Amino acid sequence: MGVFNHAEFDNHESLHYFHDEKSGLKAIVAVHSTALGPAAGGTRRWVYNNDADALTDVLRLSRGMTYKNAVAELKFGGGKAVILASANTPKSPEQFRAFGRFVDSLGGKYVTAEDVGCSVDDMRIVHEETEFVSGLPQTGHDAGGDPSPWTALGCYQGIEAAVHARLGTDSLQGIKVAVQGVGHVGLHLCRLLHEAGAELFVSDVNGDNLKMMTDEIPATVVPPTELLYADVDVLAPCALGNILTSTTIPRLKATVIAGAANNQLSTPADGVRLAERDILYAPDYVINAGGIISVAAEYYDNGSEEDVRADVGRIKDRLKNIFDQAKETGRPTHELADELARSIVAAARP
Repeated sequence: MGVFNHAEFDNHESLHYFHDEKSGLKAIVAVHSTALGPAAGGTRRWVYNNDADALTDVLRLSRGMTYKNAVAELKFGGGKAVILASANTPKSPEQFRAFGRFVDSLGGKYVTAEDVGCSVDDMRIVHEETEFVSGLPQTGHDAGGDPSPWTALGCYQGIEAAVHARLGTDSLQGIKVAVQGVGHVGLHLCRLLHEAGAELFVSDVNGDNLKMMTDEIPATVVPPTELLYADVDVLAPCALGNILTSTTIPRLKATVIAGAANNQLSTPADGVRLAERDILYAPDYVINAGGIISVAAEYYDNGSEEDVRADVGRIKDRLKNIFDQAKETGRPTHELADELARSIVAAARP
């Protein structure tokens, strides 16, 4: 399948392939839009079934970053990188140095940071080769470091907004929350939910992640194949996307979907299906913007931790506005969020 007739191609500005034979690195960067600033988005290192799956992922993720950065009012456009990992080859400093040279060759059109499969240390290595990277080790009380806690904080506050809108309560005490994926973001989210008195149900395909979380926080462990359909108030997807489909939605018992995973809807029609079932959906790129808010403050050197905390707090207000509009108009929340994002980007174009 070609790029321009690909189902996920959405007038992307550019697509870049990179291969470094010495390190074995294979990577793709998709630049969706630079209307609001350099295209920013994390680097996902993943074992894909094939190159076509990697292309689909990077096209969808980069568009999501355009929308996320626009709604969060950041001076960033949207982009994303994927590193095509091998199950038999561990990541190496050489690969990330090669990736840094790749990013640098784009001349600032794309700014990277960590995402699934990457860490702060990996970005530190990337930074040896390029200045166009954020999510670096934190210094003092300035913004920086692992963006995962900020993603989790925004998600937690978004859950508060969704629970208020759908269940009519300002307290999470006793609210049943199913968290799918308890890695970096999911673990931080579980801590916040536990402190608020929520009852947790968790799953993760990584046994080490699951043990680390349950050793620290009381929770009911549910098999990954069953968690989506748990009898809970809130489903918080915090792993990979593409989980809300025509097959899974009819079986959901949760009345709120509010989680940190990207691209949770398989297709826009699935957002309509959720609304038809009276399931309140927090648009993923709105609720999970905490991490990129931290990345932006670090990259532009214009904020402290407290500044980031205040900006992340605005996620709750944005979601409240979307929920209120959905109630008033009867329109699905994802449509309202997409419309807002596209209008912001369109206004910024010459």
